[in-house]
Amino acid sequence: MRVKGFLASALSCGIKEQKKDLALIYSQRPAVAAGTFTSNRIKAAPVKLTKRRIGLGLAQAIIINSGNANACTGKRGQRDARLMTRWVARGLSIPERLVLVASTGVIGRHLPIERIKQAIPSLIKGLHQGAWGDVAEAIMTTDAFPKLSFAKGIVNNVPFSILGIAKGAGMIMPQMATMLAFFVTDIAISQDVLRQTFKKVVSQTFNRISVDGDTSTNDMAIVFANGLAKNSTLYKETHVFYDTLLKVATELSKMIVKGAEGASKFIEICIKGGSSIEMAERVGCVVANSPLVKTAIYGEDPNWGRIMAAIGRSGARVKQQDIDIYFGKICLVRNGCGLGDVAEREARAYLKRKEIKIIIDLNQGDQEITWYACDLSPEYIKINSAYHT
Repeated sequence: MRVKGFLASALSCGIKEQKKDLALIYSQRPAVAAGTFTSNRIKAAPVKLTKRRIGLGLAQAIIINSGNANACTGKRGQRDARLMTRWVARGLSIPERLVLVASTGVIGRHLPIERIKQAIPSLIKGLHQGAWGDVAEAIMTTDAFPKLSFAKGIVNNVPFSILGIAKGAGMIMPQMATMLAFFVTDIAISQDVLRQTFKKVVSQTFNRISVDGDTSTNDMAIVFANGLAKNSTLYKETHVFYDTLLKVATELSKMIVKGAEGASKFIEICIKGGSSIEMAERVGCVVANSPLVKTAIYGEDPNWGRIMAAIGRSGARVKQQDIDIYFGKICLVRNGCGLGDVAEREARAYLKRKEIKIIIDLNQGDQEITWYACDLSPEYIKINSAYHT
């Protein structure tokens, strides 16, 4: 998994005990860049700084730490975020405005900034093409496993590559979640097209996943495109680049849900028959985030009434008599009414699987979307009851 002109590095600087916790991604030439950020009105210092800098449309490096969110840390937190980028910029001999920063971990604690300062020279010295697995490991918090995805495409007869890494396991809710995601590609593309394409991809992937309905202070997804594939610069959106980026982002989104805190079931929720995307989106969001639906799936209970209740409170103008609900290929509800004990027994057996598909057909149009979610288990409560300590 290599992308032309991108190097990476990761190490332990002591934020977390005996685990990698500091990472660096570097483009050997300035790259066109775009990003999306948490909708939470409480934003961590690195989010504020990176959001401001990426507005310039160019970036060359990003330094990431885990174990400490640098959120709600006042002026000192803002200073520490700037210092991290300044030290990286000096070490790489690049403008400071081209260095971004991201953090994830416990909120309200100051970074051990001197440890980070001492580690940055080794971080820069360790940059190489094959360190992506180390970076994916270094950005994890409660993640069960590192998350990487890679894909290739051809545009105008020129091959290009996209590599993505992500972290996230809890506080996962649409409109960004407690997740970080970083994409690098060697395609040549204008900043406007990259921004538009990335925004669309994020809306269809990271903004359609749910673990627990929480949105954090530090979430961001960033993409760098350095042009070293040497294709003719894309000034219009192409389906090839969009499809390739969508593939990588979808794989990472699924990994986040499959590796969610305490999850025992992966749930694909397909909303069909919407009169509009907005209608399907409303229904999908509420069903995917419903604690009652999630706990029913954990208990392997085909309680379709909870799904109907979630659909009804979504705000979408649904018609009960039009709604069909399936668990896999098993129809539980037709024309808004349950099909009885036999269907529920079949559904109960189906729910013993690790991967579940719920299909909700609103029968009001031809718009269709897919959400990914997981169940809620006692293990989730155990993990989060002790996270801070």
